[in-house]
Amino acid sequence: MIGKVLAAAAVVSAPAWLPRRVVALRMKIFALVNGQDAVTVPGPQVGAGDFKRVYADPAANGRSRGAALSDLFWYWLAPGPQVHQEHLEAGPRYDEVAKCTRHILVRSKKDSEELARRVAAHVLDDVEPGFVRLRDLMMPIWAELYHELVFEEPCPPEARDLVVGHADDVVSALKCVRPRNMRRRARLTRYLRRRLADVPHPLPPSLTPEEQVFYLQGTFFNTAVVQMSEAMAHLLMIIARDEGLQRRLAEHPEDIDGVIDDGLRAYPLFGIAHRITTADIELDHLTIPAGTVLCFSYPDFAAQSAKDEFIPFGVTQNRACPARGLAPPTMRVVAQEVLRRFSLASTAAHTRSIPNRGPALLTPRGVRPGRVPLGWLAVRDRWEDVWRSLAQLVFGTYMVLDARRQALCSTYFAGGNR
Repeated sequence: MIGKVLAAAAVVSAPAWLPRRVVALRMKIFALVNGQDAVTVPGPQVGAGDFKRVYADPAANGRSRGAALSDLFWYWLAPGPQVHQEHLEAGPRYDEVAKCTRHILVRSKKDSEELARRVAAHVLDDVEPGFVRLRDLMMPIWAELYHELVFEEPCPPEARDLVVGHADDVVSALKCVRPRNMRRRARLTRYLRRRLADVPHPLPPSLTPEEQVFYLQGTFFNTAVVQMSEAMAHLLMIIARDEGLQRRLAEHPEDIDGVIDDGLRAYPLFGIAHRITTADIELDHLTIPAGTVLCFSYPDFAAQSAKDEFIPFGVTQNRACPARGLAPPTMRVVAQEVLRRFSLASTAAHTRSIPNRGPALLTPRGVRPGRVPLGWLAVRDRWEDVWRSLAQLVFGTYMVLDARRQALCSTYFAGGNR
């Protein structure tokens, strides 16, 4: 009898203790992938005060070669991780790719805001009040926006569905809520292959046509769409959980800029960014030898540094995000378009990795949902967190093992590629 009571109590209390235990176990598994020789920054050897100094050092410029963690990231970012802008090694090929990305992304502030307003209105005009996942709500907007930047024409419905399906699969695999689906990703690859000649921008000449397809897919329709959708989900969750803030923004919409900055600081889009040192890095108290894997922890840096020290788009000396000029003004416009139509409310958990995709209730502007729907949302999210944590443990472990088996990065460089 006592055993049954204890078992029942364990089940009923599972939302309070099980997710934390599972997350801790997952972190141990991923730490094993990093290897014992990796240096986490900030950490026991290098503090938050040296974060920028080490990140900006010219020797912290190795991208993938030589890090066990790279096999896992290449696995998550496939197809074509070898030409993903974040993972190209320094050299002429990277310089060509970075120049092309800047060319595609550079727009005047006025043009950027007009594009964001138009695509947001196109998507949001079809949205009805009710329960939503904020990341899912945002993803079609950024799919349309980046498609138009790349092709300089409005995004067809077929293309939007392909981009959203691809980006959702990538981020779901990264969060370990389900295994990757390469067939879904291949549909977007085929579309881009068919449309490659329609891209009006000069693409990097050192890349083959197939590599150009993978470059577009990885840079714009993977990283850009995923990161902007995540950033907007965090921003809208902050607003949804603070009724007073929402009222203030209704009266002073210009205050959204400060909320965007606070959101990017509190919920950095990068968890860990890894680099490999190509030479020794000399600090006052430590020499970091060449060949060391550096794991820069954005969340830990944000937690340990002054408020004005946050670096949401990286540092200029080490491949700062090429969309750093485009992101804030377009986020502002999209948020204003959402708040012009709806009020938001959420009692769901809000964490940096946001694996729940930002559950919220949309109501007509100025209408607040009752306690019952919000209570239901809270209970639903807590119990979803239980099965989601278990799924992350299972799928995360599987993908770690599968990535090690495939060894995409190790095999690529072992073949003499650069």
